[in-house]
Amino acid sequence: MKKALIVGIDKYPSKPLAGCINDASGFAQLMETNSDGSPNFDIKLVKDVEAKRILKELIVELFKGKNDVALFYFSGHGFINELGGYIVTPDYGKYDEGVSMDEILTLANESPAKDKIIILDCCYSGAAGSPVITGGAAAHIKEGVTILTASRESETAKEIGGHGIFTNLLLSALQGGASDLRGNITPGSVYAYIDQALGAWDQRPVFKTNVTRFTSLRMVTPPISLEILRKLTEYFPSPEQEFSLDPTYEYTNTDVADRNHVEIFKNLQRYERVGLVVPIGEEHMFWAAQNSKGCKLTALGYHYWRLVRSKRI
Repeated sequence: MKKALIVGIDKYPSKPLAGCINDASGFAQLMETNSDGSPNFDIKLVKDVEAKRILKELIVELFKGKNDVALFYFSGHGFINELGGYIVTPDYGKYDEGVSMDEILTLANESPAKDKIIILDCCYSGAAGSPVITGGAAAHIKEGVTILTASRESETAKEIGGHGIFTNLLLSALQGGASDLRGNITPGSVYAYIDQALGAWDQRPVFKTNVTRFTSLRMVTPPISLEILRKLTEYFPSPEQEFSLDPTYEYTNTDVADRNHVEIFKNLQRYERVGLVVPIGEEHMFWAAQNSKGCKLTALGYHYWRLVRSKRI
């Protein structure tokens, strides 16, 4: 079982926000199912929670139980002071700004769930699990815990186009931008996607984890079918071996084209489109066939060749 508590707060008394409920709703909609419509997370979407005690109770309940994954997402105001970082609730007051990020980490650390994931889109969110802020007292991230935040502990988080910049990229990543060739989207691949999109002058996302394996956040349709992917070891018996081509592989050569060769060549072209093979001595696969050259595995192709060979695909 996978469950997620997703919280968005726009209604703050003195500093209302405009995009946080949009962020939470968009995230919840994506996470509820995989791209093929199969169930993914059991979602509890909470909008404009009114008080700290209510939110804290919800977070405590989330991290109870031996679930496969317990995920907490928050979009709203964040705050930091000499005592640490906080996700802010509408009933905030001085030295009572909201739920402590250290408390959230403690609940995740002690949770019996296999994987605990905390995603924070708020200002100063990098304070979650930060030894700079906590002095190391609450910074220990136990095995199975992952934290992904919109910004460093010293940075604000910005909005654009009705979404936070971070969540806008997060949604794109979950729609498939961060998937591998099997259709898996993991916290690590999401961070890599967001990290590459934000420059040195932008807010910087933070990724902290202590895991021995990445869990899948969402599955999307693979860019290449697994059936075709598994043929890698058939076409390349060893990873160093080149695949020789000739005009019989190109279907437009109607006088010499071989039907079996044409089908293989289509698969090789699919490999090229996703970066698994490259033509040898030519810019395009078409000319590699026309000029009786060949193709070979890339480094990424070798990686997937090993996965196929070891029956992990």
